[in-house]
Amino acid sequence: MSAPLLEVEGLSTTIGAARVVDGVRLELARGETFALLGESGCGKSMTALSLMRLLPPAGRIEAGAVRLDGVDLLRLSEAEMRRVRGARLAMIFQEPQTSLNPVMRIGAQIAEAVRLHAGAAAAAVDARVLELLRAVGIPDPERRAREYPHQLSGGMKQRVMIAMALAGDPELLIADEPTTALDVTIQAQVLGLLKTLQQRSGLAVLLITHDLGVVAETAERLAVMYAGEIVETATTAAFFAAPAHPYSRMLLESLPTADKRGARLAAIPGRVPPLDRAFTGCRFVERCPRALARCAEQLPPWHEAGAGHWVRCHLWDADLVDTATVAEPAVAEDEQVPVGEDAAPLLEVADLKVHFPIHRGVLRRVVGQVRAVDGVSLRLRPGRTLALVGESGCGKTTAGKALLQLIAPTAGSIRYQGHELAGLGHRRMRRFRKDLQIIFQDPHASMNPRMLVGDVIGEGLQALGLARTRPERLRRAAELLELVGMPGAAVERYPHEFSGGQRQRICIARALAVDPRVIVCDEPTSALDVSVQAQILNLLKDLQARLGLSYLFITHDLSVVAYLAHEVAVMYLGRVVELGRVEEILERPRHPYTRALLSAVPVADPRAERRTLRLEGDMPSPSAPPPGCHFHPRCPEARPECALAYPGARQLSPTHRVHCIRAEEGDAPST
Repeated sequence: MSAPLLEVEGLSTTIGAARVVDGVRLELARGETFALLGESGCGKSMTALSLMRLLPPAGRIEAGAVRLDGVDLLRLSEAEMRRVRGARLAMIFQEPQTSLNPVMRIGAQIAEAVRLHAGAAAAAVDARVLELLRAVGIPDPERRAREYPHQLSGGMKQRVMIAMALAGDPELLIADEPTTALDVTIQAQVLGLLKTLQQRSGLAVLLITHDLGVVAETAERLAVMYAGEIVETATTAAFFAAPAHPYSRMLLESLPTADKRGARLAAIPGRVPPLDRAFTGCRFVERCPRALARCAEQLPPWHEAGAGHWVRCHLWDADLVDTATVAEPAVAEDEQVPVGEDAAPLLEVADLKVHFPIHRGVLRRVVGQVRAVDGVSLRLRPGRTLALVGESGCGKTTAGKALLQLIAPTAGSIRYQGHELAGLGHRRMRRFRKDLQIIFQDPHASMNPRMLVGDVIGEGLQALGLARTRPERLRRAAELLELVGMPGAAVERYPHEFSGGQRQRICIARALAVDPRVIVCDEPTSALDVSVQAQILNLLKDLQARLGLSYLFITHDLSVVAYLAHEVAVMYLGRVVELGRVEEILERPRHPYTRALLSAVPVADPRAERRTLRLEGDMPSPSAPPPGCHFHPRCPEARPECALAYPGARQLSPTHRVHCIRAEEGDAPST
């Protein structure tokens, strides 16, 4: 057996008083994809930065060895390490928007990396830049090389980051959450690209992620990390067949799927413990439903759970328990109240349009329109969840804000309980604000950091005159915090003192403060860990069952749609292309775009066989939509007549509508 490309032994890293990486051991072979997974705050990214020796100023590697092809990187000087970074060991950072220089053209940024690692002449550098852009699948590389980062989509920016990482032909690529918050179609492109590059050059990839579906589809082996240490390591097939650690099993149980629609997700209580404290036993003990007395007192040793499968857990002691019977407690089913499938619509939207003018020249003349929303029709019934899905830039968020009159519609009708909202001024709209609320995508950005949580939640009560005194608002805020599973004492704290999941709960409490009937949920679980996502989804279902709330749930995560939604509207370039009950859309999709979205969703089962319908290119600009069907330039089933006129609605059932000329040609192809 050949020696591993990367060997990590006993790696320990501190940042101030916190031991963020503690005794990590792993090996990575040439050409292999190894996944490091776990919740935010577990130390995954700090492990990667330790391998690259790119720690923040307060960071320090306390112990261990990191051998790349036999050379211990921790013993190299900084000058020697600079020659390794990029040339032999490269990294794709988590957020391409903040990793790229906003005032440098794309080509110049890649050229900088090429010159640093190859030292080529100017003509050779330019040729290498174009070669790298082609290698990562960017069309028209000559034009793209002259553009700035803000002119590229999220997927394009991620491809540029990959191109920069490949400039020095590295042997090992560290990919830190390379697909977080990307659309499933773009995610499929990026993962497919990494796999192609591996096959072509024998590149080894250390993939850092919390997405179990991505791990199942891309990695050969994996390690589960919790609170700075690795608690389980296995082949991907063995892990998904029988996860050994309670933490691993609860991560898998937290995943939302269609077959869990009638039950609560097995959310992991609590949060990752702070890493600045000394641990005497298992670090997961406070959150573990199977904890034993010794778990809090003794560090668990490693146990072999199978061939190449190791777990750090007392439950695998042979004298304690038959490991084959270790299982999580049954998940209780929701006590669902009947929802109004046949009830009259609470909110009706007809031919909604939101166009933004394009101004140019000194006189700021209007030279065109961005058709962000271009004729959307929806119905939302009491106690129901309508999911609005599609790629970034398709107009989902704009449509949601227009429903609440946070953005003025250009045309169309919005009727709430028979009252027309479109065209109402701020004063006349005020009486409806109480019933119509929103949960914004980014909880951190949507709260004033200088306001206490109690004042953040009570702001709506004050604005609408529902609670005139501050003590009254704080009492209400404390009650709402208890309702969403947080202590009432949190009213006296600031938003930055809470985790991402807790901040999202605060935003939900703020939306509930005025007793609404309709809540627009704009990507409320995007970029959250699966465990925190499960807590939020359970909470939303509980509140809907208890209060009869109606949700317009904006998302690109179709696994969440399968679990939570009753109806689904699929949106592309400002228009709804398919609408129906969740079973109709997920089991019998008729529009090629819907089928492509569904086929691109990673499945947390390495044994699953599926064919990904990969969409080439990016969504066209809403300022210049293509003639005919907007999707036809990317559609694998397009015909010449698709470019002639936008297809009218085909009513496939009383609840299932699709805009496609091929919608009635028998059953949809299997995905």
